[in-house]
Amino acid sequence: MIKFDYTINDELGIHARPAGSLAKLAKSLCSTITLFKGEKFADASKLLAVMGLNVKQGDTVTVTIEGGNEEKSEETLRKFFEENL
Repeated sequence: MIKFDYTINDELGIHARPAGSLAKLAKSLCSTITLFKGEKFADASKLLAVMGLNVKQGDTVTVTIEGGNEEKSEETLRKFFEENL
């Protein structure tokens, strides 16, 4: 398992458009991706679950990656977060 923290810079937080893109990306990866915000967590491939975390600008999320090809998935996700959130 690989995990990393990321602080959200987008002024709207994780809103519908990036949440949808994240869910689509997570579904395409061989790994299971989970987002944690405090004690709440969500399967990153589930749009409504990600939206339910209510992540705002300045919040830090922890991303865990489990399963096949974890290193490549981490690289892809870090790039997504930096470019979109």
